[in-house]
Formats: sequence, structure tokens, C-alpha cells
Amino acid sequence: MTGGLAALAGTHVIETSEDMHAFGVRVGGMLRAGDLLVLTGPLGAGKTTFTRGIGEGLGVRGPVQSPTFVIARTHPSLVDGPPLVHVDAYRLGSGLELDDLDIDADRSVVVVEWGRGIAESLREQWWDIEIERPTGAADGDTGDTGDASEERDEPRRVTISRASGPVSIP
Repeated sequence: MTGGLAALAGTHVIETSEDMHAFGVRVGGMLRAGDLLVLTGPLGAGKTTFTRGIGEGLGVRGPVQSPTFVIARTHPSLVDGPPLVHVDAYRLGSGLELDDLDIDADRSVVVVEWGRGIAESLREQWWDIEIERPTGAADGDTGDTGDASEERDEPRRVTISRASGPVSIP
């Protein structure tokens, strides 16, 4: 279950939202069924932009949008690969609520935004991805493009690490 993503473990400086998308495409090309990515970062950090790139790298049907109001979206593969399950755990209170979604984590690539402390119940091992941004930046994580003059496309720090633990549903 380690996959090719181990080659990208560590911290990366991503200059623009376009670069964040491209980085996601690169990561998506390294993933396989059973991979779980837990994304952490503040609003506007680039979690959804990164996930859009992952979807493109996996060759799934899009568009990949924030699942904030539906909690989870499944994007089937267009290239005979695993589907992408994109989850927004922001409004979930526990791993039990995530378990109720009945996600096929073995046959899918699962990306969970805001999932730290909740999504770990899906797998014994996962990829922890922390996205940090300068205070005040925004790149569309909320789905609101807003006034372009107010957006700041500033470098982000993306840290990828392998995590593991017992599977338990809090």
C-alpha cells in the first residue's frame, strides 16, 4: 500500500494555484486503489485545487468540486483505473459518521479534506498531506471565485508524510 507517492514524501513549495493543480496531477498519476490521502490546511490553502489535479492525474470523470454540502462525491474512472472518492469531513463529528458513508476504500483512491482525526478509521496506513498558506491568501477552496483583485496567488508549503495506526472508529 505504499505506492509511488513515497517518492514525494517531504515538503514542497508550490508557487501558484496552477502549480498546485499540476502537482496534484503528478500525485494522481502515482496513486492506486486503496490509497487514502488526508488533506489538512486552512480555507483557501488549495486542498480542492490539489484534488482537482489528482482527479485529472487519475483520469476520472469530473468536474472535481468541493463536496462541502454533499459530504462525498465519487468520480468514476474514464481510463479503467480506480474511482476517486472525494470527501469533505468538515461537518462530520466522528469516524462513525464517515463509516456511515460506506466508502469502498479498498477499490478507490480516497481523498478526505478536513479529515485529520476522523479519516484514519478507513485504513491502517494513509498519506497525511498538510497544505500551509500565507495568512490572507485564497485560491477557491470554498468554490467561490470571488473578486480576482482580492485573491493572492502565493506560495504554499505541501508536506507529504506516511502515517499509520490502528483502525478504530471514534
